[in-house]
Amino acid sequence: MKALGIKQNFLGLEKKYSNYHDSKIVILSAPLEKTVSYGKGTSKGPKEILNASHYVEFYDEEMDKELCFELGICTLPEIKLEKLSSKRAVKKIYEAVKAQLEIGKFVVTLGGEHAISSAPIKAYFEKFENLSILQFDAHSDLRDTYENSKYSHASVMARVAEFTKDIVQVGIRAQAIEESVFIKENGIKTFYSRAIRQGVHGVNWQNEVVNSLKENVYITFDVDGLDPSVISATGTPEPGGLFWDETLDLIKKVGSEKNIVGFDIVELAPSKYSESSNFNTAKLLYKMLNYAL
Repeated sequence: MKALGIKQNFLGLEKKYSNYHDSKIVILSAPLEKTVSYGKGTSKGPKEILNASHYVEFYDEEMDKELCFELGICTLPEIKLEKLSSKRAVKKIYEAVKAQLEIGKFVVTLGGEHAISSAPIKAYFEKFENLSILQFDAHSDLRDTYENSKYSHASVMARVAEFTKDIVQVGIRAQAIEESVFIKENGIKTFYSRAIRQGVHGVNWQNEVVNSLKENVYITFDVDGLDPSVISATGTPEPGGLFWDETLDLIKKVGSEKNIVGFDIVELAPSKYSESSNFNTAKLLYKMLNYAL
């Protein structure tokens, strides 16, 4: 299978460490942007994450390893979605992820808007038993429809909840009342950002998050879950978000106590006024890989 070369792939890896055959990790870009409701530009997110990754160090000092050389990371050409409806685009992404899982690859999917995430989540749900979905997000994304679309970025977790309600949300700080009702009626475990700050879950709130998860964990990471001081280039930023170190501490703990089977990162909307957001997202991706594998 054709892979992107050193000038375009994640981390700028030479062929020895980025060819498809020898790489355990596969990165899929799904630059869907059809239902954004505030800021635009998420279709450019995957490419800019890859570009910025060329400035991320190969060595992770915290984990004391160069994961990219140990396991190999193959970056595939982006999935062509621009002429498809949201429904058909999600189906195409699902099929792409499922094909990689059947071969035994660890798949990272880059969006695009959050609507894409129901596709890899479904593929992973069908592959792994005892699976929890860990959602980092400012928004619950549990509206049944939004702006007349069931495939809106604001409805992605409602689509996921149609086949699993084993969802744990972290960083939520903006939602409609219907979402709050859905959470209560369906037992969705939600860690609101303000509740974390107010100590509702205690100093070691990350422990409660981890204890809410099953053995296998898929992470869907909307970058607006992070505080705008960390990543501001996103379509719907919200104040009062998660900070860098506490977020990494949680993901590291999940990786050490559970089995992170895959993840996606979505909703980066690159801006010339916040180029650090591109780099921070690329760094986040690599840190997540180091914690997972």
